[in-house]
Amino acid sequence: MRLILFGPPGAGKGTQANNIAKSYVAAHISTGDMLRAAVKNGADLGTLAKSYMDKGELVPDDVIIGIIKNRVKEEDAKKGFMLDGFPRTITQAEALSEMLEAESESIDTVVSIEVNDEEIIERILQRAKIEGREDDTEDVVRNRLNVYHNQTEPLKAYYESAGVLAEVDGMGTIDEVFERIQAVLEKVEL
Repeated sequence: MRLILFGPPGAGKGTQANNIAKSYVAAHISTGDMLRAAVKNGADLGTLAKSYMDKGELVPDDVIIGIIKNRVKEEDAKKGFMLDGFPRTITQAEALSEMLEAESESIDTVVSIEVNDEEIIERILQRAKIEGREDDTEDVVRNRLNVYHNQTEPLKAYYESAGVLAEVDGMGTIDEVFERIQAVLEKVEL
């Protein structure tokens, strides 16, 4: 299965991605985790990414596309993968489609976790307190939501027109949301 997990920052993608990875896919590819690791390790990519992340902006398309292009070619991704945090722009989605078409593959489904903005802000600020994440201030969160609505949310229409979008209510407990996601994934032809 080739799956994209989609939704605004703080919608629970990371939590749900871990649940999905245990049951459905070989490779969980999280661009956020990859970028945070690069920042922590002091890699050149990390320094570049941090300058964008600190402002709540998206890391440039060419940087992210290059990372993903290499990652989906790794052995564990050949049997299927879940992308968490990619694509975030139409340009990235088109590049992904080209990458997959070159291998005679395509995305099987896009699960969009739907959560309202005020809940997102509350969740992220709570997470910031618990995890000590410096990039999760209220101003940065509001900017991230703005960026999401302007640059990433248009992907819903892109994937809906491709016939692979499934919207899932992201409100409720972790288990309730996962049950909704499972209902979608069980309908996908494997």
